[in-house]
Amino acid sequence: MNPIVLIPARMAATRLPDKPLADIGGLPMIVRVLNQALKANIGPVAVAAGDREIVEAVHAAGGRAVLTDPQLPSGSDRILAALAELDPHFEHDVVINLQGDMPFVDPSVLSACAGLLQDFGDCDIATVVAAEASPSDRTNPDVVKAVLAMEDDGTSGRALYFTRSTLYGDGPIWRHIGIYGYRREALEAFNAAAPSALEQREKLEQLRAMELGMTIRAAVAPEAPISVDNPSDLEAAREQARKTA
Repeated sequence: MNPIVLIPARMAATRLPDKPLADIGGLPMIVRVLNQALKANIGPVAVAAGDREIVEAVHAAGGRAVLTDPQLPSGSDRILAALAELDPHFEHDVVINLQGDMPFVDPSVLSACAGLLQDFGDCDIATVVAAEASPSDRTNPDVVKAVLAMEDDGTSGRALYFTRSTLYGDGPIWRHIGIYGYRREALEAFNAAAPSALEQREKLEQLRAMELGMTIRAAVAPEAPISVDNPSDLEAAREQARKTA
C-alpha cells in the first residue's frame, strides 16, 4: 500500500469566508492541518486548493499545493483533480482525504484510517468516528451518525448506514468525522457516479458509495477533532492554540 494524503480547501465558505487562511496562533489554518498530516508520516501530503491564495500560503510554509479548478463541486472532485497532476503514473493506490478545517487533528487518527485499508481486504473506503459528545448529539441533524457493525476489539466497525436522523435504543452513538481513505479505484468509481437517491435524501455523499455496493469501515477515534465551520469554532481553535503554545 502506498498512500498519499490530500487536503481539499477553497476560500468560498458561507459561514466563514476565507477560512483556510484564518489565523490560528500565528499560522493559517490550512498550514496547521498540513503540519498535522505530515506528522502522521503515512505518505506525501499536498493541499488540493481551489484558490491561488491558498497555494501561496502553503508554499510560503514550505508545503506542497496544487491549484485546481475553483468550480469543482466537491472535495472528492478536488482531490481527484490534484491526484491526476501529482501522480499521473498511478504510483499511489490509496488516497487519504483530510478536510482542511481540522487544525488539531491527531496524526494517529489518520494512521488508523489508513490502517483499515491495510488490514481489511474488503474495505473500499475507510473513515473515522468518535463517541457522542453529549446526549443532544442523538437528535441533532447537524451531527452525522454512523451505524456500525463493530469488530470484537471495539476499535473499528463496518458501516451499515449514515444518517442525520435520531437514533433510538441502548448503545453508543458514533459521530462521523469527515476523514476518508479511498482505494484509488473506489475514488474514481465514486466520482464517476451520479448522486444517489439516499445521498440526496440525507445530504450525505458517502451514501452514494454504499449504494454502489462499496464497503466502508470506520476506525474509532478517542475524540472528535475540532472542526472549524463558523466564527465560534474559530475562536475555540484559537483558544486551543493558546493552551498548547
